Order: sequence, then C-alpha cells, then structure tokens
Amino acid sequence: MTVDSHPSTHPLLPPTTEDDRASWLRLLRSRRVGPATFYRLMAEHGSAPAALDALPAIARNAGVKDYHPSTDAAARAEMDAAKKAGARMICLPDPDYPIALRGISDPPPLLWAVGEAEICPRPAIALVGARNASSLGTRMARALSAELGEAGKVIVSGLARGIDTAAHLAALENGTVAVMAGGVDVLYPAENARLANDICDRGGLRISEQPMGLTPQARHFPRRNRIISGMALAVVVVEAAAKSGSLITARTALDQGREVLAVPGHPFDARAAGCNMLIRDGALLVRSANDVLETLETAAPRDHATKAPCDSGAIPQRPACPAPPQANAPPETRSLRETAELHRRILDRLGPSPLAEDQLIRDLSASAHRVAPALLELELEGRVHRQPGGLLSRSK
Repeated sequence: MTVDSHPSTHPLLPPTTEDDRASWLRLLRSRRVGPATFYRLMAEHGSAPAALDALPAIARNAGVKDYHPSTDAAARAEMDAAKKAGARMICLPDPDYPIALRGISDPPPLLWAVGEAEICPRPAIALVGARNASSLGTRMARALSAELGEAGKVIVSGLARGIDTAAHLAALENGTVAVMAGGVDVLYPAENARLANDICDRGGLRISEQPMGLTPQARHFPRRNRIISGMALAVVVVEAAAKSGSLITARTALDQGREVLAVPGHPFDARAAGCNMLIRDGALLVRSANDVLETLETAAPRDHATKAPCDSGAIPQRPACPAPPQANAPPETRSLRETAELHRRILDRLGPSPLAEDQLIRDLSASAHRVAPALLELELEGRVHRQPGGLLSRSK
C-alpha cells in the first residue's frame, strides 16, 4: 500500500457528526499515535478515516507487525461512558477549546470536559505546588487564588492534595479549571471527590485528554502538567521540593513561553527548595497577587498565549522554539519510520547515569531542532527522565 508522502496544509475541520468524533477518537487511541503523530497523519491524509485506513501500512513500513488501529466499538464505548459521566468531547477546532492551549506544541487533539466549558476563553493563571504543603503555603495559595479570581482570572490547577486543593477551593466563586491526570470521570485523589463535583456545580470545569475510566499513573502527570501550563498566561509555584512535579510544570511553562513566578520560602524548608531554585534561576518573586498581575501587564504585549491563532483549525506544528502555530506553515515531515529510528538512537545513548542534553545532541550528530521534539515525546511516554541541570537519563 502506497502512503501519501506529501502532507496537506489545509486546516483541521471540526468533527461535526457522531461518526466523525468516533473516528477522531479511534485515531488518537490507536497504538503509537500521540498528538504529534495524530496531527502528522491528519495533515498527510486529510481526515481521520483516511488516516485510519493508512495506519496498518505505515506501521508495517516502520517495522511494526500485526498492527490494528483502535476499533470503532472501543471508541463508541468510551463515548457512551463519557455521556454517562456528563462529559462532552471538545476537539481542537471547536470554539470552546481553550485558546491559549492551542498555541502550545502538540496540543491535545481532543479533551473530555465536565462542567462549564464557557469558562475557557477567560484569561487563566496556573497555581501549583506541594502535596504535603505547609500551613503557610496553603494560606498563600488561598490568598493568591481568591485575589486573582476577583481580578477576573480563572485559576487552573491539578486537583492534587495540598496547594492545588487550596487554590481550587478559594477559586470556586470566581471560576477554576481542574486538569485531570486520569479520566475526567476518575476523581483522584478520592478525598477530593466532593471538591471535583463542587467545581463543576459552581461554574468551573474538569478536563482531561485521557480515556474515560483511566486511573492515573505516574507517567500521566507530566502530560497533565503541560496542559495546566498551556492553558495559563503564567504559572505560579507556591511550594515545591527540589525534585517535584511542580518544577516539571514550571519547566514546561518556560518551554511554552509562559511567565513563571514563585513564592519564596525559608532555606531550611525542603518544601520551598524548588521555589527558591526557580527564583535563583530567574523566576519572578511573588509576594501577593499584585506581583502576578503587574507581571502580566508588563508581559502582555509579547505574550502569544493571550492571542488566538490565525486559523483556529490549523494543524499545529512543532516549533524549534516556543511559538504559536502558524496556519500556513508546512507541517513536520518526519515519518513514523524516521521517528522510531530517532527514538531508538536516543534510548541507545541514554542509560541510568545522567547525560547532558547538549552532549546527547552532539553524540547523535543531529540538530537540536530534530532532537528536542523527540525527547519531549519520550519524556511524555515515561521512557526518558529529565533531571535538574539539563541532564537526561533512561527511565527504568
């Protein structure tokens, strides 16, 4: 079977029928198809059904035997589960899709949403931090969340214990979005089940890119974190240890061109070590909500996150540096075979001992433009672990 190697540059058309949405879901849930591959296949073949037809031949050419796309029955079952949970599918070209999230590299092609999606166009601030937060940390999170909400900002966080919980609770009156690491119908942690329901009952929103019914695992949280930062104009870290998910969110925010701010803490408090490191490395220090608002006013003219793309249905491109997708830019042409080969070379070079990213790029004799997207894909898949100081290692 011959596969079209000349990608189309036409915009994504929103799936308007139940069959269209099932095809999108089938393509995205097919093995080895993440957001980057989804957009590449849509660009090359023009529609989800055409991409699904081509997938077995593409996989076979890439050395994958006995490949079968996700079935229509599986897609329909997930859609039925979503209906029972009161969730609806929001696809990238849909008007309710978060505008700022469209501007990141490889935004989720679709989101499951429970609650009021109309909250998405409002400007958002992400508040994240430690699960084992101190009393001072939770007080600070509540104060920031309430004051930013009163200033018209939606608070985005991850529904985790500690700082996330405090931020959501204080934002219930003014609007908050909980980004889930698992299925949007899996209320995790269980102790926040009431909060999760209160968010939706009081005008907020729960969203997830994961399948319905999926219980979150460790590898799902970095993917969740990129959505938290991608929806926001800025990320505020209230408390974070030196190695924590909140620092992953901060790093992702920097990659996406967002502002990163941090609340300082006592040098002897391990829960503040990550925040102090961020401030040392250039993050803006936060004493009150005014610091965040002033930063946004200063950054607004250069912040692409506040702007909608030229064409809301344009197929997103993977930029070399953080930048909004260009509606008329040619999509990446790296084939599945080339992607698999680059992934293999990267994993062959990495081991349990950390290796500097620039050294890895030199060892591969490849450009950073090619290696960086592949590293992100492997990191999101949980196959590569990124450590402080630009060091990489292969996950166990």
